[in-house]
Amino acid sequence: MDIQKELQQASGFLNFDLLAKSIVEGFISGLHKSPFHGFSAEFAEHKIYNNGESTRHIDWKLFAKTDKLYTKRYDEETNLRCHLIVDNSSSMHYPKLKNHSINSLNKVGFSTLAAAAMMQLLKKQRDAVGLSIYSETLDYYAPEKGSERHHQMLMDNLNTTLNSAQKAVGTKTYEVLHQIAEKLHRRSLIFLFTDMLQPDQEAEQLFEALRHLNHNKHELVLFHVYDKATEYNFKFDNTPRRFVDVETGGAVDLYPESLQANYETATARYFKDLRMKCGQYKINYVGVDIQDGFDKILTTYMVERQKFR
Repeated sequence: MDIQKELQQASGFLNFDLLAKSIVEGFISGLHKSPFHGFSAEFAEHKIYNNGESTRHIDWKLFAKTDKLYTKRYDEETNLRCHLIVDNSSSMHYPKLKNHSINSLNKVGFSTLAAAAMMQLLKKQRDAVGLSIYSETLDYYAPEKGSERHHQMLMDNLNTTLNSAQKAVGTKTYEVLHQIAEKLHRRSLIFLFTDMLQPDQEAEQLFEALRHLNHNKHELVLFHVYDKATEYNFKFDNTPRRFVDVETGGAVDLYPESLQANYETATARYFKDLRMKCGQYKINYVGVDIQDGFDKILTTYMVERQKFR
């Protein structure tokens, strides 16, 4: 798309909000034959306007015909509250990129753009949205609101996160998720973007934190983001390579082919166990390859929103 070329700049995106809108518009254009057609707030009926009410939804065309004031009612006017959580830890800055484009994103770039696109849908449906961003600590938190000013503030923070420098630090995700869970006092639909790269000894603590997010009738969707070609299939040319742990700085030199079979077996087992564990804890697990685009993210949002009543 030409618009995407215009929006791109060396360090990130010139107009993050507009790019998110273009992603949503592309998604919506593909829904004309889907069960989600007309997903946004649909007009239901008129009611007589009462003095003192907001004039925002007055049907002025009907006023011109009847000389009477009526307001529009909508089927999808809800008080749905949604909270987006984005992992900005060191491992999320893989693959290493010189700059971002819509066709060249690392995990944190993909996650922030996906979250921004979801915010555009939430805005269309008049829902309240909040945002948390974390690395080794909870870097940013904003409660759920629906105002335009709040929307722009969240967009600015997502854009800043996309352009943030990688920090070589360890992350205790479970500690941060507990903090976020304590802040969510009203029933919310929660979407977590993370690559789930944690030390094995912290696995149980992480799932306890995910359970905490799922309490009080919240609904949690875990978007497990990864680069399938290299992080799942380990597709590298067979030349000597140095693999560096982005959090500890530890490195190992090897020929990728010597490790590929064992790596892929272990990774497939890990993904299977992760899905089973999420099922056990009633967490909606969605695996997302960052090279596949945003439709899977937005479709999942639409399905979960319809179920969340």
